[in-house]
Amino acid sequence: MYLKEAAAYLGKAPFTLQSWDRAGKLKAHRTANNRRFYYQSELDQYLGLDHNEPIDKRKIVAYARVSSNGQKDDLKDQVVFLRQFLNARGIIADEYISDIGSGLNYKRPKWLKLIKEIDANQIKEIYVTYEDRFIRFGFDFFQKFCSWHDCKIIVLNNEDTSPDKELVQDLISVIHVFSSRLYGLRRYKNKMKNDPNLRE
Repeated sequence: MYLKEAAAYLGKAPFTLQSWDRAGKLKAHRTANNRRFYYQSELDQYLGLDHNEPIDKRKIVAYARVSSNGQKDDLKDQVVFLRQFLNARGIIADEYISDIGSGLNYKRPKWLKLIKEIDANQIKEIYVTYEDRFIRFGFDFFQKFCSWHDCKIIVLNNEDTSPDKELVQDLISVIHVFSSRLYGLRRYKNKMKNDPNLRE
């Protein structure tokens, strides 16, 4: 590129490049008739562009979740919020995942597929509106799991997308599971107590 083209490419005035040439900051080459010119690769290097650097082809994913089909409007609101957030920052998501299932359920097909893609180093970033949209408990572990695969989970901390009624339902589920286990242990204990073969 000649002087004016190079200046336009860098967003500078031609006299700035002349000054840089004289100062040795960005040396120009010279034609046979002493006209300044530059190679694009040198200008790119000055701009910090490296065309030899491999392109990161991993996906950027926006993940939204609700617990039940009756919350589909909430699910749409999450997706809208994610889309507006990303668009405002010039980020293009490769995939928007809308999932329905309890945050306690580790067998959600779409979520499992995402975990497998993280494990295969296919995901660069995951955007969620709130931690419990991704998983109800154990978020710190999955955040660490992602970091092991050079993947980031970006939490936008929008509490409005985390309904209180879901938390109540999940806590009831946890209580039910532990109550059932305690009941089973009592039955087992009574069975042992009443078993004549186990008496001294």
